[in-house]
Amino acid sequence: MITLCKTCGTSYDTASSAVERCAICEDERQYVPIEGQQWVALTSVVNHHSNKWQQHEPGLFSIKTVPKFAINQRAFLLTTPQGNVLWDCIANLDQATRALINALGGIQAIAISHPHYYTTMQDWAAAFDAPVYLHASDREWVMRESPALHFWEGDALDILPGVRLLRLGGHFAGGTVLHWDNGDGALLAGDILQVTPGADRVSFMWSYPNMLPLAGKVVQAITERLNNVAFTRLYGAFEGQDITTNAHEIVIQSGQKYIACLK
Repeated sequence: MITLCKTCGTSYDTASSAVERCAICEDERQYVPIEGQQWVALTSVVNHHSNKWQQHEPGLFSIKTVPKFAINQRAFLLTTPQGNVLWDCIANLDQATRALINALGGIQAIAISHPHYYTTMQDWAAAFDAPVYLHASDREWVMRESPALHFWEGDALDILPGVRLLRLGGHFAGGTVLHWDNGDGALLAGDILQVTPGADRVSFMWSYPNMLPLAGKVVQAITERLNNVAFTRLYGAFEGQDITTNAHEIVIQSGQKYIACLK
């Protein structure tokens, strides 16, 4: 039986033994609610939730669970002539989502920005016979093993033509973004880069719910890593976090402002 943490959506296999504590939530980057740890069966989430789809531009769709579940992030399905990529993951994989993805050509690769969005990646991988690319620096946060999991090292990995993973670190040691080289470029950032409410800035945090910042030198390293990466659009982890023009300039300027505020 697959059981989910209601706070973060991480999945645990409880077929042989019960689980009482979520390692993801007990880490200082996340939190355990005041009322304590709570659990829900994956089947219950599938039965009582559905997924909302949105097309952001040709070839790019977001998938978000409604009503809200756990962290409430969105995943993205990136469709390319060479194959489709699921970026980040949500817990709910219902029949409608399976049908829509299959109609769009399936999934050839799954990549996830950081452990808060691992959720039910093992089930998505099994459903679409797709490998899951995770940075090796975050291997300790995998709560369910799967033969589909591929741990990569270094700072960059090409998973399809024009689709590259970039390790930026920060929020987690293996914190990753996806660069889509389609003309002027797009960045799928999870919350390794957090888009602010006005969608004209980004910020950088070690813990978002606990409001713990990153060191200035870490932010400088992130922006230096992106300095020569071409992108004009950036899509964040949550609905409405879309920067559709001048995204590269916004990221670099935001990093400079962040560092200046720490001085």
